[in-house]
Amino acid sequence: MSDDGLFDLPGGGPQLSDPAGGGSLAGNPHGSAPLAVRMRPRTLDELVGQQHLLAPGSPLRQVIDGDQPLTILLWGPPGTGKTTIASLISRHTDRRFMEVSAVSAGVKEVREVIAGARRAVANTGRETVLFVDEVHRFSKAQQDALLPGVENRWVSLVAATTENPHFSVISPLLSRSLLLTLQSLTDDDIATMITRALTDERGLAGAVTLTDDALDHLVRLAGGDGRRALTYLEAAAGATTAQGRTDITVDDAALAVDRAAVRYDRQGDQHYDVTSAFIKSIRGSDVDAALHYLARMIEAGEDPRFIARRLMIHASEDIGMADPTALPVATATAQAVAMIGFPEARIPLAQAVVHLATAPKSNSVVRAIDAAMADVRAGKVGAVPPALRDAHYSGAKKLGHGHDYRYAHDDPRGVVSQQYAPDDVDGERYYEPSPHGAEGPLGDRLERLRAIIHDR
Repeated sequence: MSDDGLFDLPGGGPQLSDPAGGGSLAGNPHGSAPLAVRMRPRTLDELVGQQHLLAPGSPLRQVIDGDQPLTILLWGPPGTGKTTIASLISRHTDRRFMEVSAVSAGVKEVREVIAGARRAVANTGRETVLFVDEVHRFSKAQQDALLPGVENRWVSLVAATTENPHFSVISPLLSRSLLLTLQSLTDDDIATMITRALTDERGLAGAVTLTDDALDHLVRLAGGDGRRALTYLEAAAGATTAQGRTDITVDDAALAVDRAAVRYDRQGDQHYDVTSAFIKSIRGSDVDAALHYLARMIEAGEDPRFIARRLMIHASEDIGMADPTALPVATATAQAVAMIGFPEARIPLAQAVVHLATAPKSNSVVRAIDAAMADVRAGKVGAVPPALRDAHYSGAKKLGHGHDYRYAHDDPRGVVSQQYAPDDVDGERYYEPSPHGAEGPLGDRLERLRAIIHDR
């Protein structure tokens, strides 16, 4: 079947991308195409990763294998297969397939696409699949222009975004779409892609080989991004063959990508040693050493979410109430990292490291909870004092529940003399503030509170 004129808009409208000849989904069988384009999967079985989307009967299978009309939002980090999935739909669907880029198309172009799709359904009964790359770059007006086509099924929309669609896609469009979340590729996924590209006829066709160290280096640098992995492999292969050799070493890979081969195994000793040194440097308030270890983890391709989780733990374990802003800073950093990813995530991570390393330190919080848990494990779990027991249900007051309970807000000081802890641990002092930072004044206040509560 000929594709002549298939991707032209009826009525002489603007020319949109044709997956068979010119758009970002265009196939290029020639060696001039980037390795990542040449190695784009041709079937779902060749797709690496995203196994949670590939089960029989899944929405993605229905669209590609069953040619079912669905509106889909593909959300995930760069290099995880969003454009590849759109490419598979373009290859396997019997419907018209059109592509617009949110970078260049305006409201007029979008409306003309929808109008053309409507005419195609009316005149030939043939449906249209519309792929919108980087849909988060569309303005509200541009996204609004998509709604009639989606609402009336004149088009089956396939939209890709790296931004959280709950923030970047208008609610009416989001509610009419099936959201498929793509995950960062694992190290094994990346290694599979690289190994396949080395031998596949569309790729490097066995022209070069790769040492184990070089493979590990490329996998680390990819950071879960398949496109980046193949781009780095292509650069390393070019640097190696330019020197008349065929075996890509870790030095070749480091030179081609301009990234030093940091010795760091995310599952081995280096991972644990560097992480340990990182946290101990923050605990020791050596901000420069902490930034050094942060840089090593970033350059080695450590998962930024792992780094952010360690900072959140450290904010409570080693700083705690000495600087109560430490945990909110670490938590906000984790949210920022989850939304933006590398390379920009290095900035909020560095800010959090500087904040935590220079903050006053205290481990009083972790010592307090550990001491309380030790007593509980030792069996010190006496009955809740009657005044504190729930008195809301029928018959509770007859059991003495809530009797003589003193409401703290009735006292002008906001605190009253009353037994709160069970007899077994009444008077135990689990939390002992340090004199550092905000805990210094807190310690004085705590002594006054305890004196009133225990009527001393």
